[in-house]
Amino acid sequence: MSNRRITFFIALALFAQESTWNFYDNQVPVLLREHVASAALVGALMGMDNLLGIFVQPWIGNRSDHTRTRWGRRIPYLAVGMPLAALIFLLLPWTTSLITLAAVMFCYALLVNTTRPLAESLVPDFLPPQRRSRANAVVKIATALTIIVASLISLLVVDEHPHAAFAIPSLIMLAGTAVLLLNVRDNTSPAYRAAAAEDGEGGTRPVREPMRRIIRRILTDTDRRPVLLLLAVLLFGGAWFASRSLITPYGMEVLGLSRGDAGGLTLPSGLVYVAAAYPAALLAERFGRLRTIGAGMVLFAVALATGTLVQTPTGTVVAFCAGSIGAAAFTINAAVALWNLAPSSRFYGAYTGLYAVTWYLGGFGGPALIGGVVDLFGWTGMLTYIGVLALLAVLVVVRLGRLQQAHRAERAVSLTERE
Repeated sequence: MSNRRITFFIALALFAQESTWNFYDNQVPVLLREHVASAALVGALMGMDNLLGIFVQPWIGNRSDHTRTRWGRRIPYLAVGMPLAALIFLLLPWTTSLITLAAVMFCYALLVNTTRPLAESLVPDFLPPQRRSRANAVVKIATALTIIVASLISLLVVDEHPHAAFAIPSLIMLAGTAVLLLNVRDNTSPAYRAAAAEDGEGGTRPVREPMRRIIRRILTDTDRRPVLLLLAVLLFGGAWFASRSLITPYGMEVLGLSRGDAGGLTLPSGLVYVAAAYPAALLAERFGRLRTIGAGMVLFAVALATGTLVQTPTGTVVAFCAGSIGAAAFTINAAVALWNLAPSSRFYGAYTGLYAVTWYLGGFGGPALIGGVVDLFGWTGMLTYIGVLALLAVLVVVRLGRLQQAHRAERAVSLTERE
């Protein structure tokens, strides 16, 4: 199967998953408000999917790494998980109490956290290292488009047909699952075949390694590159999520905007991110992933800091648009860089899960950290505070780049000695 064809099917699978997830984020808070008045409780219940992801995604990624079937190691889980998630998603608007709604939310969140890292892991399974950034860019574009899909369903359908609206993302997910299963078996992927050969038993008895042992090895290994890359993901993830989650109060407090106008400040930057995703992959192929990642984070930090100097709605929108170009350079290439640091193809799923966990932890800690700084020094400098956090990630990547150069030099010497 060609690289373009498999990239399309992977992107379609993630588009199908994210169609339900974005609509979930868009409309489930309204369902919760029918049962509880506390905004804090609504927020806590809506954060349940991210909390589950911290535990579920590394586990299922590692488990799938060790699965061997005639359908492959990811597809069997996707064949079960995606249709179940779609059907459970349909139940959300029909719940009649907080307990039943929370139970359905839990089941849905558990299933989508199971399927997402598996679909993402198909990228390194099928694509060679030099083409993974392009494939990941297409995947990110596909998932970003689901924000538009969720918004259109909310705008055109929800008011007139609040229950039926949930059927549209569900049908998209079922259709995406059907197309994926009809066309993809990952037992034909290069990574699956390499892992089976590494098992030494024709793929029937894989060598199992617990997730905790993989994490311990990453933390204690003399090769510090994976640890540093995950640290950069944590720091930049914190800066990115802080910039998105705190922009509405910033717009109201500093720019004097209404709640609605402040919430719309990031819309143009979202479109810019989609436009910048594929060029970010091409730049990485030409100039190197770490250089592209580092340059992107510098652009993000400088752009947001500049936004502090021009505190107008237009200046803020321009700053966020420029920052989104830099963010695209990071998000498109960071996961690929981590996949390429995996010791073998038997660990792609585990490394995908670790990336997700680190990103989610950044999403949890970053807004809290920046919010604490704002409490101390005020809203005026918020964009600068976020830029400083991003610059810390840049310093980590600079150190990582030096280790990468040293590693390549050692490999070159080793190859020369063998010759």
